[in-house]
Parts: sequence; C-alpha cells; structure tokens
Amino acid sequence: AAMWRAAAARALCRAPPPPPRRGAVSVAVSPAAGLADERVETRVAGLGPGQPVTLRAVAADQRGCLFQSCAHYRADGRGELHLGTDASHGGDYTGVEPMGLFWSLAPAGMERPYQRLVPRSTGTPMKVEMLVHSGHSLPGAIPGPVVAKAEVERWFTAPGVRRIRLKEGGVRGSLFLPPGDGPFPGVIDMYSDEGGLIEFRSSLLAARGFAALSLPYFDFEDLPKVMKEFKLEYFEEAARFLRRHPKVKGPGVGVIGTGKGAELALSMITFLPEVVAAVCISGCSSNTVADLHYGEMTLPGLRFDMNKVSVSDTGVFDTFEALDDPANPANSPCTIPIEKAEGHFLLVVGEDDRMWKSSLYAELAIGRLRQHGKENFELLSYPGAGHRIDPPSTPFCQVAMDRVLGVPVMGGGESKAHARAQEHSWGKIQEFLHLHLG
Repeated sequence: AAMWRAAAARALCRAPPPPPRRGAVSVAVSPAAGLADERVETRVAGLGPGQPVTLRAVAADQRGCLFQSCAHYRADGRGELHLGTDASHGGDYTGVEPMGLFWSLAPAGMERPYQRLVPRSTGTPMKVEMLVHSGHSLPGAIPGPVVAKAEVERWFTAPGVRRIRLKEGGVRGSLFLPPGDGPFPGVIDMYSDEGGLIEFRSSLLAARGFAALSLPYFDFEDLPKVMKEFKLEYFEEAARFLRRHPKVKGPGVGVIGTGKGAELALSMITFLPEVVAAVCISGCSSNTVADLHYGEMTLPGLRFDMNKVSVSDTGVFDTFEALDDPANPANSPCTIPIEKAEGHFLLVVGEDDRMWKSSLYAELAIGRLRQHGKENFELLSYPGAGHRIDPPSTPFCQVAMDRVLGVPVMGGGESKAHARAQEHSWGKIQEFLHLHLG
C-alpha cells in the first residue's frame, strides 16, 4: 500500500490546485492517481466565456514512444469546462466523451505508426499529461500556447496486490493475488496470438478481487518460440495449480482469453473439468493455426490462406477473409466440441472485427450449443467495435503492428463504439465471473 499512498501523496501535492489568480486558467483531473479502468473527471476553470481551447493528452510508453490526442472545446458562460457534460467540437473525437482523450491516444506524428500503448510493466503507472492550449488546433498541427496543465497517474495494480512470478512444473507466468485472506475466485488470463507475457488485464482483475494467473503460451522463457502445436496438458497443469492454490476459492476456476487465447479458453472449458467459466473475446469456435493435442486426441488447426490476405496501398494487411471456413464440413475435425462443456460461456465480439469473422464464429458456437439443447452461454455483441476489446480506456487501435508477422494488420472498429464496448464488457465480464466462480 506504500506505493499507492506515495502516489496519492504526490497527487495531493498537485491537487486540488491553488485557487486560481484572477484571470489564471486551471485544469483539475480527479482522481489524480487511480486505477486505469476507472473514469476520471476533468474540469477547466478561469477561461473567458465561450473561449475556444484545445485539450491535449500526452503519454509515453515504457520505451519512450510518445502518444497524444486532442479535442476542441468552448468554455461555458462562466468560463468553465467539464468533460463529463461538455461536448468536443473537433479533434480526435466529437461529443460528450469524459474519457475520450485517453481512448484516442495514438502515436505522435514523429513516431512509427500503428504502435499500441500497452503497459509492459504493472508496477509503474502510465503518466498522462493534460494540457490546455489557446484556440483550436488540428491534430498534428502545432497547438497554441499552453494556458494550464496537470498530470494524472493511471495505475494497473492496486495497493496490496501481490505479483508472484511462476515457474511451477511446466507452467510459466505471473500470479496476481488481491489483498486479504481470501479465498478469491481464480481466473486464468490468456492474451491473443502475440506471444510473451501480457499482465495488465490480470493485474486489474486482481485489483477487482480475482486471483488472476497471467498465462503465456509461446515466445516466453523456455516455452516454444512460435505457435506450431500446443499440448492441452500445459493448460491443464495451470488450471490444477490455480485450483489447488490456498488463496483460490473452489471448486472450479475461470478462463478469459482474447483471439487465440479465447479459442484456447473454449478448449479448456470443453476438456478440463477444473474450468467452469470461460470468457471468450473475439475468438473462433474451431481450433486454428496450430494443432492442439490432448492425450491421444488431436484437434487440427484451421489454416490461413495467404492468397486471401489483401494489402492496402498504405501497406496495411487485411486478414478478414483468410481463415479457412469453419462451417465447411471438410473442416469439421477442427471444431471444438464445446457442447461437452459442463460450465458457462461468455462470448464477447465486435461486429466490425476485421482480423477475422468473430461475430460469425460466435453464431456457430451458439448454434452448436443450442443444437445439443444447451443454453449455458451469454453473448455480448457490439456494433462498431473491432477485434481487441480490452479493459476500459485502453487506446483504440484500428490498425496495429502484428508482433509475430511484423506488419500492420487491420483490427477494425470505430473509436467511439469500440470505447463503449470496452467499458460495458469489462463490468459484464466481472459479473459473469463472480456469478459462476462465487
């Protein structure tokens, strides 16, 4: 808790700001230090009535790459602005968007495009500087003079959350435990097909009361370098480890996964009795790319046909049509027999996912469950949302550099709709996991 107290103390040094001198402009962001999945309130005071200003947010990732966003506002009759009720008239978004400056953060003009602002370490906050500039300046243009500024800290971990690095048998990753004696509902968290260890969602889940195991499955330490084939026994070992942990409430555990991670979550709940709840974000209802082995059984992976990948004039890859059709009877050996699962499914999809046809794959999954008389699922389907539906206010990235392919790939979506999907689904995911894990 010392970390958080120190952050709060630093924040208190900044806020509340001293009463502004007559004619001095001030910007206040509250809370000045808080969890990254929480909303903040941003207010500006001391402007002239109707005065036009540009609000900018600036942040750097852990490698020093700069991200920024901007929006145009006009002060009210009292010379004040409140981002919770006042609309932006231009810039990176329009309308009343209290968190718009956060979810529209994108690489600054001088940086390489298509990079994601993803925290690599959960122990340090993302610092965002909020600047108020005179007049309206277009994105990318040199803004007017700064008339006020404030700093906000977005934390991915809460006071008392413990992070334990794992080398347990064959299992690798990080276990995040909430403060207190527990026991807590246990969740395994698997990110998409980028490889490596991505911890920020697990850390936020622990801040929300879950014992969360961030589980990498390739390109990490002594795990395989590439997605060639998987053994479900690795995931079984992780599920058994988590279920047996003294801080974890039984009798079963949950899984949450995005992309390839979602598809692995479907296989886990289907074949592993330890897993009783699965959150599948933008997944496929068939096994893809890499063969999946479990004992004597093999689910072959659906293949990508690279001839069906289109590349735009700007060099952006569109993989939407490239995956072999899971509904084709010839591909039925790849289908995950989810009707065998005893647990519950939450399927989360963006209807404008351009990475692949996750809406269709969710329909196929639901059709298969219904065909076997099962109603053990919920569907959250978001119009206008793209592929990677992350915790709230994670910056929207319509096109992102693929870490494995090394090229920019279209993820789809429209920023405002995607931001809404992230905020709504995060609450629903926690409700679902609490309901089925206790």
